Amino acid sequence: MNTCFPGLLSEFDNHHLVISLADKKSELSGFIAIHRGDAKQPAFGATRIWPYASSQEALRDALRLSKAMSYKAALAGLPYGGGKAALIGGFSAKKRIHILEAYARRVNALHGGFITGTDVGLTTQDLRILRKRSPYMVGFKVNPEEYTALGMFFAVRSLLQEVFGKKDIMGRSFAIQGLGKVGSEFLKLIYKEAGRVFVADIQTELVRKAQKLFPGIRAVSPAAIATQKVDIYVPCALSHALNSKSIPKLRCSLVVGGANNQLENEKAGDTLFSQGIFYAPDYVVNAGGLISVTDEFEHNTPSTKRIGEKVKRIGETIQRIFRETAQQKIPPNRIADAAAESLLKAHHEY
Repeated sequence: MNTCFPGLLSEFDNHHLVISLADKKSELSGFIAIHRGDAKQPAFGATRIWPYASSQEALRDALRLSKAMSYKAALAGLPYGGGKAALIGGFSAKKRIHILEAYARRVNALHGGFITGTDVGLTTQDLRILRKRSPYMVGFKVNPEEYTALGMFFAVRSLLQEVFGKKDIMGRSFAIQGLGKVGSEFLKLIYKEAGRVFVADIQTELVRKAQKLFPGIRAVSPAAIATQKVDIYVPCALSHALNSKSIPKLRCSLVVGGANNQLENEKAGDTLFSQGIFYAPDYVVNAGGLISVTDEFEHNTPSTKRIGEKVKRIGETIQRIFRETAQQKIPPNRIADAAAESLLKAHHEY
């Protein structure tokens, strides 16, 4: 695989370890990036399979997402580092099991330094295959997406209290971009009380399924979802939904989403702030899934109560960030980044 040295990329943040995955026999191709963490304080981060256009694109994604996972763990109060695996897709179904087997061997070679589960492109069935070959897989005893949505729900309630003086969802309007696992779980939580709810997904079958379960929602095209006049925009699709093209079209007060790396860059966060839109940093509000799998990792029997108590604190964290943003007149993504960096320096050796 011909790729540039990770240290030459802007996304490289003095990562603890970056591994190139290349197995000619199985055709496994991709990267594992560990931002912070080791065998004593393992890095947590899911595995993504995506038809990246190039190995460099996959590497950049792994670097960005692993750093976000470190920030996520830090602000969720978890004693772990962040990691991510980005596998290059586009292979046939026939080769899939061989690629998964080869990948499991690479994860095992890290001897517990990297704990992983499912992300985009990796199914529950894939995870079962991986689990048979590696003890370092999580997400079997809990539903991470359910807790990710719950954390977003608590964040929304806290922000509604700050912005409108009431934490009630009753009558509030939403635009949900993406009806995958997290988007659909969040829709379940708000549907009964919310006012207008707009939804969009590039997979039309997911939209049709949602319309049957929640007949009051309004489906719009993926291109139009960001333009809806709503209280809260909810990006739950892929990275960089908040960019130079989409931000000028936004007509919302708050952005609270489940997708990772929603901002195209730091400037995007500055632009949102200048437009009077409060962006809830994604790695803060979508930490519920990570909280749930770390509980599974730490205990033979995960506790709904224990997980729920930790997830509820997401609302308190985003409330603090909102108030600091108001006091310091600094965009919330920069407030959150600084807080995460401070915590990482205190707990991880650079």
